[in-house]
Amino acid sequence: MKFLNGFPPGGTSDLLGRMLADALSPIVGQKVVVEQRTGASGFIAAEACSKAAPDGHTIFLAPMALMTISPQMPGMKTPIDPLKDLTPISNAGGIYNMLVSGQNVPFKTVPELIAYAKKNPGKLTGASAGNGTSQHLSLEFFKKLAGIFMLHVPYRGGAPAVLDIVGGRIDLMFGNMPEFLGQIKGGGLRPVAFGGSKPSPLFPNLPLISQVLPEFKITNWFGVVGPAGMSPELVTYWNQALQTAMRQPKFVELMTNNGMEILAGPQEEFKATIAADHKRWGDLIRAAGIKAE
Repeated sequence: MKFLNGFPPGGTSDLLGRMLADALSPIVGQKVVVEQRTGASGFIAAEACSKAAPDGHTIFLAPMALMTISPQMPGMKTPIDPLKDLTPISNAGGIYNMLVSGQNVPFKTVPELIAYAKKNPGKLTGASAGNGTSQHLSLEFFKKLAGIFMLHVPYRGGAPAVLDIVGGRIDLMFGNMPEFLGQIKGGGLRPVAFGGSKPSPLFPNLPLISQVLPEFKITNWFGVVGPAGMSPELVTYWNQALQTAMRQPKFVELMTNNGMEILAGPQEEFKATIAADHKRWGDLIRAAGIKAE
């Protein structure tokens, strides 16, 4: 059983993918092997999944951005249409959006960040896991709402971006909390604010960006998909396996400790989430004039 992943080791996608593979293997009675196909904001792995036989032996951990943002981002060319070339199976993990910075930046809060950026246009740099990712959209949306300019620096995944922030080469990043936790605990990153509608239980007192910019409310998710043409029986098989795996007490504890929420549920629920987010982000991209750089 092949479980494709579009981002390099060390990021949220890799962490969740390996946790799921370990939990799924005893349930499906075969070794579920994570296979990294990195690059193109996850689309190299997505394209590999779309070209695989729809026999249930290949699945892919798809980020929200790949399914709903990248295909609508002006300036982005995607090798496949995720809505046509992939089969939704189940949502998996909900991820807290967090703004972090290096330790030596000239701000500690969102108001201080905005004030500094207005006085020093273009001086601050913001990383993302690649063009058209949720990190990229978060940065562009923040810039638009705050009326500021920062240079966007896309990376090939979140992990290398984090290392450059810790090293002082990049100033800040909006992204997935799990890939920040190690460096926050180690003192390399400073948590600034949450981008969603509520803080994580791991950082209950960290402020929300929406307290300063009320329209800014972004959360992220990763779901499991297969190639187009999968039979309903195979979809049901994998959906039930995922729900069983993610309800195990040890898995629930792992998800909580890594700052993730369990979203596994019926296929129709996942389809509805994709459709709703596709509309939401498409409307936002068009209204705010966001585009790939």
